[in-house]
Amino acid sequence: MTVTHIPTSVAPIITSLLDNDLYKFTMLQAMLHQFPQTHGVYRFRCRNNQDAAYPLADIKEALEAQLDSLCELRFLQDELDYLRSLRFMRSDFVDYLELFKLKRRFITVSADKKGRLFIDIEGPMIQAMFFEVFVLAIVNELYFNALSNSSVIAEGQRRLDEKVALLHDYAEQQASQQQIVDKPPFIVADFGTRRRFSKAWQAHVVETLHKAVPKIVGGTSNVYLAKKLNMTPIGTMAHEFMQAFQALDVRLRDSQKAALESWVHEYRGDLGIALTDVVGMDAFLRDFDLYFAKLFDGLRHDSGDPYIWGDKAVAHYRKLKIDPKTKLLTFSDGLDLQKAWALHQYFNDRIKTSFGIGTNLTNDMGLTPLNIVLKLVECNGQPVAKLSDSPGKTMINNDTYLAYLRQVFEVDAPE
Repeated sequence: MTVTHIPTSVAPIITSLLDNDLYKFTMLQAMLHQFPQTHGVYRFRCRNNQDAAYPLADIKEALEAQLDSLCELRFLQDELDYLRSLRFMRSDFVDYLELFKLKRRFITVSADKKGRLFIDIEGPMIQAMFFEVFVLAIVNELYFNALSNSSVIAEGQRRLDEKVALLHDYAEQQASQQQIVDKPPFIVADFGTRRRFSKAWQAHVVETLHKAVPKIVGGTSNVYLAKKLNMTPIGTMAHEFMQAFQALDVRLRDSQKAALESWVHEYRGDLGIALTDVVGMDAFLRDFDLYFAKLFDGLRHDSGDPYIWGDKAVAHYRKLKIDPKTKLLTFSDGLDLQKAWALHQYFNDRIKTSFGIGTNLTNDMGLTPLNIVLKLVECNGQPVAKLSDSPGKTMINNDTYLAYLRQVFEVDAPE
């Protein structure tokens, strides 16, 4: 793959603060109302640096310019009006967003002689947490802009056309199944903002799929696209929200329960999908008692074997004497349409399912995607971590704290 010159002065990639995932807004609202003084540290990592076509450090200067532009943006009136129309967004929170502006001093970029890119965010979480999706989308677009050409776009379109045909096939299969017996629907949402090929390509993909099969692809995590395309904005919480409670004023052993309780207090029945893999599924289920199982609509999978995870969730609901068919499992870990359909077929006799697909929808161009993340690693001066159900997803620089976290939640170290 030929790498073209990387210009340092590119038109702003992020032109709207609404071009972000819904869970950033929902977490920000909860933090603003309940923990406004919380301080966070975030670190960037590319998990597959060795697969990059060229060193990520090459985009450093262009990234700096993009961040300067990002930190000049404010919410427009029609964007604020849209947020007010979402019943779970409080009026005082939207008033706060009317004054909101990201502060450039909270984010720094550097590089080393090996060509690795480093991005550090440190500041109040009501500022710091809102950078993540923007930064990852900018890094991706700058990187892939140097690799893009007419052949890449043509291959992306060919693959998109295949997805449309596949979804039409699934829609027909689903219609025939529902004629025989009442089966829960196959539902897919776009979760691809963070790792999209480009902003324009994500918009093209989401609009194409939504127009082709609106009964299957009806939602997107991207609030700007949800507004523009009259789709359902999708999202609740991410790992950083539950991780933060490891450093807030609760016992570490009670941090998951405190996070879930805080969420219930904020949203009172809305946004009822709980994330399970901050300290692993088994440890999560020990905290997810009858009280929470009744209050939350369902669970989200983001690491580990999805079949084993889903079987554990169904068994847990049955153990609590809750009919699993009244609950929803949302899968969002490294999916494509075929994997999502297979999971739907496996579970649809026992529990409702939905699927959030990211990279495979918005960056399936025949190029190797970047596996980039920007994770919370410290909160209020203390280390925080995720004990993922997938090896390699844990991100922390403090082995002592990691060992303590495993001990408290009875999680075995990976072999």
